[in-house]
Amino acid sequence: MKFEGIYTPVITPYREDGSIDRDAFAAMIEHLIASGVHGLINGGSTGEYYAQSMEEREELASLAIDVIAGRVPLMVGTVAIRLEDSIRMAEHAAKIGASALLVGSPPYSVPTERENALNTLAITRAADLPVMLYNYPGRMGINMGEEFLDRVGRSRNIVAIKESSGDINRVHLLARDYPHIQMSCGMDDQALEFFAWGAQSWVCGGSNFLPEEHVALWNACVVEGDFAKGRRIMSALLPLMRVLEQGGKFVQCIKHGCEMNGFYAGPPRAPLKPLNKDDKRELEQVVRVLKRTVAEIEAEA
Repeated sequence: MKFEGIYTPVITPYREDGSIDRDAFAAMIEHLIASGVHGLINGGSTGEYYAQSMEEREELASLAIDVIAGRVPLMVGTVAIRLEDSIRMAEHAAKIGASALLVGSPPYSVPTERENALNTLAITRAADLPVMLYNYPGRMGINMGEEFLDRVGRSRNIVAIKESSGDINRVHLLARDYPHIQMSCGMDDQALEFFAWGAQSWVCGGSNFLPEEHVALWNACVVEGDFAKGRRIMSALLPLMRVLEQGGKFVQCIKHGCEMNGFYAGPPRAPLKPLNKDDKRELEQVVRVLKRTVAEIEAEA
């Protein structure tokens, strides 16, 4: 499987009582497909998988596949503390006809590279689907280092890696030493650099509410090869990325961004709390300027 384009980790809309609003979830999927994203992810951190039961995770994956109806690929996240739960999600993804798995390191346990590799390979064997690895040491506590990559890279199922370490040297390492593993941008403020080093895809939470603008950057860099235009779009996106990452309010900002577009997103689940009025005002101002600037750049083209 070749990963190309914008892959959106879809939010999970919750009602005030904490229950999942399935109609709002389906409406988000329809909007994203209509807006031109190239693939969807269920069970990513933007979708708050960590606050869901295994039954809810399975149900949402099944609902997503039904709504998508083959129009774009669906990747299913398998991250869990227990290997048994990751295998359960992998098997469910295969059962419902998902296109790929998103496989990260198990949080909290801090396995060695060898242990993490064996854990990953056990998940891949359970589903026999293409796998995008998810390297996010800031959340998982460990890095998918060279020993890990050497071990798992022999598997035909390991086809890509979402690199979210923030270390630009990792981009160089992956591009030079592991060209057989497709590199996907997982660090939003480095998207331009990822594309310059050959990445063909971008997994970006912000595309939940700004899909056209994220597609515009991908188009400029990957399709058109116009990095001068790409730099201008990236410059317009950077203030948004600073707002998304400040103060640990990423999911809350994404959800408010969706509501700014008229889609119900609801509050995050505990322990997270919704944005306050000042945070909402700051996000709204940044988005207004961003949308206007990107529209002007696209109009010139």
